[in-house]
Amino acid sequence: MNYRHAFHAGNFADVFKHAVLARILLYLGNKEAPFRVIDTHAGAGRYDLAGSAAARTNEWKDGIGRLLADPPEGETGELLAPYLSVVQSDPGHYPGSPLIALRLTRPQDRLVFCELHPEEHAALTVAVGHERRASIVEADGWTALKAALPPPERRGLVVIDPPFEDGGDFRRFEEGLQEGNRRWPSGTYFFWYPIKDAHEVERFVKRIARLGIPKILRAELTVGDLAMDRLASCGLLLVNPPWTLERELETIMPALARLLGNDGSARYRLDRLTV
Repeated sequence: MNYRHAFHAGNFADVFKHAVLARILLYLGNKEAPFRVIDTHAGAGRYDLAGSAAARTNEWKDGIGRLLADPPEGETGELLAPYLSVVQSDPGHYPGSPLIALRLTRPQDRLVFCELHPEEHAALTVAVGHERRASIVEADGWTALKAALPPPERRGLVVIDPPFEDGGDFRRFEEGLQEGNRRWPSGTYFFWYPIKDAHEVERFVKRIARLGIPKILRAELTVGDLAMDRLASCGLLLVNPPWTLERELETIMPALARLLGNDGSARYRLDRLTV
């Protein structure tokens, strides 16, 4: 695997998925009982926005840069505030999903971060530090997922954000979701995907809908022309999401489309695949 997220850290896709991730983590923390977070493709955990990789693309300027420069107000601002608080706690850097999860969970919660790339794994180890609540596993996320389920906790979240290097991650998620739902049906599953070929994505989504798994929510954000060289559209499949999340996304997504969109082509999609 050669993918390095540092080139894309803080871009519109990160803002979208991490804003949603924060809302799910906060919901899980509303109950006293502990929960578990399993991040199958955790990455380096922390990214220097002034570093050579981020500076080469400057994608963050059209993502988190815009949001920090013009933070939304009202209900949208309230919903995004916990996520933005994590980002602003480390100026000049962008937190990956592991650091967001660490900041928005509690002492009784447990976290497992999987990362196969040796350099990313080493950076993740430094970023997480000596946090006793977290385990860092140097392994393929798809393989580690099978070993991690079911956890001792009845509640929790599986974050699946693969690199999409070889074209097989849609199928791997389909297989992983079937197995995961069988082993841990009370868990929430969070799957991020790029939209480069809209027809391929639609075929994938239809296959997921036919699995017979209830409570699947789809959210997609497009900020520009799909023919652009850079990624301009992405989505989330949210399986067994918090009951509050759909209403929150009805508020958050129009605001993100407005703030992160380019040339008037921004749009979003929010619907239920299964109920």
